[in-house]
Amino acid sequence: MGKHEPAKTQRMVRLGSTGPEVFRLGLGCMGMSGMYGATDDAESVRTIQAAIDLGVTLLDTGDFYGMGHNELLVGRAIAGRRERVQLSVKFGALRGPDGSWGGLDMRPVAVKNFAAYSLKRLGVEVIDVYRPARLDPAVPIEDTIGAIADLVKAGHVRHIGLSEVGVETIRRAHRVHPIVDLQIEYAVATRGPEAEIFPALAELGISATLYGVYSRGLLTGSKPKGPGDLRAHLPRFTGEHRQKNEDVVGAIHRFAQERGMTPGQLALAWVLGRQPAFVPVVGAKTLAQLDDALGALDRPLSHADLTALEALVTISGDRYAAPQMRQLDSERR
Repeated sequence: MGKHEPAKTQRMVRLGSTGPEVFRLGLGCMGMSGMYGATDDAESVRTIQAAIDLGVTLLDTGDFYGMGHNELLVGRAIAGRRERVQLSVKFGALRGPDGSWGGLDMRPVAVKNFAAYSLKRLGVEVIDVYRPARLDPAVPIEDTIGAIADLVKAGHVRHIGLSEVGVETIRRAHRVHPIVDLQIEYAVATRGPEAEIFPALAELGISATLYGVYSRGLLTGSKPKGPGDLRAHLPRFTGEHRQKNEDVVGAIHRFAQERGMTPGQLALAWVLGRQPAFVPVVGAKTLAQLDDALGALDRPLSHADLTALEALVTISGDRYAAPQMRQLDSERR
């Protein structure tokens, strides 16, 4: 058993060698701010508060989710519960009033500006894990991490994380200040990090928070709900890829049913089984979705089932469109 690997019954895991202990699952709040279609703020607040009451401690948000809406929502939900949660905040993506995307800004002066606004919207005095959302090619990672390190020294941030970056960037960042975790997409349908990134994290004593464990609902059979849904523009949900993937999803659903699990529980149990030292971040938007996700903790998969599921899952299409894939530091080889 590895240094940070929890026993099957353990409900807490440490983020890296220098980070906090967090509940075995994190709650990703992005979907509560319209990224996947219409949402209900009251239901979102209830879901966040129920998650906290059930023991979930890590809440993941971003200052650009809904142009600040998500942070305001999380701030509302954690009022009176602050001491029971750790807040993971991504920053640096630029938005327009029309919701358009305008690139990245990870300059040190921008880092401190973004942090000031996040603290105010969240209604807190310190952010537990602060992380650049992506690598800004115009700014050395050392400069960005150095600016967050200044915020740590000043007491505005507790720990530093990264998101969707590759091994060289991880090493360079870690030399400036200890990194507690890398946030990266990982699922039975998205296994790229296993080759180089996860071994590097183990070597450096860095954890991972894993998003996209349901492959944005692909594995559970969810479909885009109109042009405002981010997934309507992703390869796996469109064109010939969609047709091929529907057959795979059908097989996944039958596999789950045979084991008395929902497809979501199956997808999550696979991640928990393959990466027991890491923390899946689940994008539950409703109480029902939250309850389903938590149910996976008590339904571990056997080694035989893990392997059998992998043999079933051959997903067609990249996780982002080609221009976005080219911008991902984590995808560079």
